Amino acid sequence: MSHLEVRNLSKRYGDFTALGDISLDIAEGEFVCFLGPSGCGKTTLLRAIAGLDPQSSGTIHQKGRDISALPPSKRDFGIVFQSYALFPNLTVVDNVGYGLVSRREGKAAVGRRVTELLTLVGLPDAGPKYPAQLSGGQQQRVALARALATSPGLLLLDEPLSALDARVRLRLRHEIKALQRTLGVTTIMVTHDQEEALTMADRIVVMNQGAIEQVGTPQEIYRRPATAFVADFVGSMNFLAGTLVAPDKVKVDGFTFDCTAQDGLAPGAKVALCIRPEDVRVRDLPTDIANRVAVEVAELDFVGAFCRATLKVQGTADVAMTADFSSNLIRDLGVELGRKLDVALPPDRLRVFAA
Repeated sequence: MSHLEVRNLSKRYGDFTALGDISLDIAEGEFVCFLGPSGCGKTTLLRAIAGLDPQSSGTIHQKGRDISALPPSKRDFGIVFQSYALFPNLTVVDNVGYGLVSRREGKAAVGRRVTELLTLVGLPDAGPKYPAQLSGGQQQRVALARALATSPGLLLLDEPLSALDARVRLRLRHEIKALQRTLGVTTIMVTHDQEEALTMADRIVVMNQGAIEQVGTPQEIYRRPATAFVADFVGSMNFLAGTLVAPDKVKVDGFTFDCTAQDGLAPGAKVALCIRPEDVRVRDLPTDIANRVAVEVAELDFVGAFCRATLKVQGTADVAMTADFSSNLIRDLGVELGRKLDVALPPDRLRVFAA
């Protein structure tokens, strides 16, 4: 069942189109991430859903109710901003209970709900404190508790973790996701951090230049990118310029690579042959394996759990790719600068896009 339905939504600022004809369904209880680079329209879409920056055209329905023209106060959502937006002159208790007091809830009911929420976000003793006395991670939890206080049907998170340091951000990712599962609240989060989206979302909406490039699960977005932009933006990707010589064959500088059959591209088309660095195979290669090429290790960068190698394809002028090798593989195969290796590009891991 759809909780939110966005249809043909556009947002224009004079001659500039920030959003162009966006249509999207979000299911009840789903955690969805709007992912994309700065200026792609993801925050504009979130603000249109909230009514903070109404759309120029199009409709928004929440649980079958048309909210397209309603002010924010008449819409059923809670929101957490990047800057937290806590009231500095109010205690944590008063910040969390602010929305309930505005609704004229009884004092006892407000107190019970605030206590419940502060316990839920792991801050049961923070009630008497002021925001300035809390760490960034604690302030973010208070902002989250405040957004949930009125039991909204929709939770909106606008880059909620971007102001935090890496360790706190990692911990809060898991806490927010666990909290969302516990409450079952439909959630939309805006982020430009691909790792954040991949680890937290049920589905990801990848946006670029005011349009949706692809909607899918994290696995679909990563393994089967629909466009070259998605392939390049989400994770690392090698792009090899080539020519489609048959529906399932691409020629790159004298080498012909087998790939999955391509629809919509005619033989002779200029294409980009793509493969993730971790999909380049180097260990235990059968003699008859497809797409086997000889390479030389031109660069080797230590990245902690693995090494990223730049491999120059032998017999070509300037064809190179990156591959991720585990520390064990580096040791077992004696991989070092200048080492010559045979690698294979598995056909089922190759993606082909129009150049």
